Amino acid sequence: MKFILGLCSFSFLLILGAALGVMGLLYTFQTAGPLAEDTVFQVKRGQGVRQIARDLETQNIIINQYPFMAGAKLKNSGKPIQAGEYEIVAGASIASILNQMQSGKVLHRRLTIPEGKTSYEIIQILNQKEGLQGAVKSIPPEGSLLPETYAYSIEDTRLDKISQMQEAMNNALNTAWNARVADLPFTSSEEALILASIVEKETARADEYAKVAGVFINRLRKGMKLQTDPTVIYGITKGRHKNEGRGPLGRRLLTKDLRKDTPYNTYTRKGLPPTPICNPGKAAIEAVMNPATHDYIFFVADGTGGHAFAKTLAQHNANVAKWRKIRK
Repeated sequence: MKFILGLCSFSFLLILGAALGVMGLLYTFQTAGPLAEDTVFQVKRGQGVRQIARDLETQNIIINQYPFMAGAKLKNSGKPIQAGEYEIVAGASIASILNQMQSGKVLHRRLTIPEGKTSYEIIQILNQKEGLQGAVKSIPPEGSLLPETYAYSIEDTRLDKISQMQEAMNNALNTAWNARVADLPFTSSEEALILASIVEKETARADEYAKVAGVFINRLRKGMKLQTDPTVIYGITKGRHKNEGRGPLGRRLLTKDLRKDTPYNTYTRKGLPPTPICNPGKAAIEAVMNPATHDYIFFVADGTGGHAFAKTLAQHNANVAKWRKIRK
C-alpha cells in the first residue's frame, strides 16, 4: 500500500513539474522580452530555427531560446520563418516576434530615383545604396528606367531593382501611349519617350510639363529644329554628367558647343535625337502624350524657376534679354 501511495505521489510530482514547466514556457512565450530599444534583426536565407533562436538570445532580444524553438514548431501550424530584416520593437514578446517572422512582415527599405537622371547616374545611386546585393557593371539603355520610389529588402539584388524599373517604365509608357491624343508628330512610343526626356530636362516644374511639351510639338509640326540645350549637353557627356556643383559639363554651355555637330545636337539637326537623354518620370511622359494646345514656339528661363513663353522671335529675344540681365 505504501508503495502504491509513493508511486502515486511520484507520478503527481512528475505531472505537476511538467505542468509548471509548460506554464513557465507559456509565460516566457507571452511576456514582454528584455529588448530595451527598437532594433532590426536579420534572418539570413537558409538559417535554421535553432540558429535564429540562438542569435535572438545572444542579441538580448529574447530571454531564452527554447520557448522560441518550441513555439516555431507549434505556432501557426509550424509555418516556416521567412528570410529578411525585421523591425523588432522594445519589449517584444517571443510570440509577437515569431508571428512577425512566420508572416514575413519584413522591413521594407526605400530607394528613390529622381526624375531626369541618366541611366549612368541611376546606376551610381544603386551601387551606393546599402542593403542591396551585387554590383551593376553595365549601363541599361537610356530612358528604360522609371524614376520612382521602390521598396526593397535586404536579400534583393541591384539587378532585381533594374528589372523592376524597366518593367515599370514599359507599363507607364504603354499606358500613356494608349491614352495619347490624336495627330501627334511622331509614330511610336519610343519617339514619345525621347521627347519626354527632353521635356523632363527642360523644366523642373510639373505645372509646365504640358506647356513645354506643346512648344516642342509645335516646332516638330512646323519642321523647326528643337534647339534645346540638354540634348547638346547629352551629346557631349553621353549621360556621364559631372557632379561637382557646376552643372553636367562642369562649366557653362558655350556657343562653340551649340555649333559642334553631334547626333544629339538639335541646333544643327532637325527632328528628335536618336535616343532619350535621361529617364523621364510619368508626368513628363503623360505631358508629351497630351500636350497643351497653344501657339508658342519659344521659351526661356524667367529667373523664378519657370519659363517665359513666346509666339514670335521678337518676343523671345525680349525675354532672352531679360534673362541675361538676371543671370549676370
